[in-house]
Amino acid sequence: MIILNYSSKKELKNSVGEQLLYTETSIFNFEYRGDGIITGSNRPSITGIRDAKGRKAREFFARVTMKNDRIAKVE
Repeated sequence: MIILNYSSKKELKNSVGEQLLYTETSIFNFEYRGDGIITGSNRPSITGIRDAKGRKAREFFARVTMKNDRIAKVE
């Protein structure tokens, strides 16, 4: 599962139309696809991402639809 480098799912949803900020985790294949669906999560224990108040961000999971290397939809 790919790591989504956003502090919240809301921040990810506000990034529709932009390129995805992510970290690959698989040692076998690349998980990122410029077109299609990517399933990922925020892992603040790994990334160290903090929320707006400086606290460790909460973990979340999301399904991101990509079109032409841009975020088209977040579920």
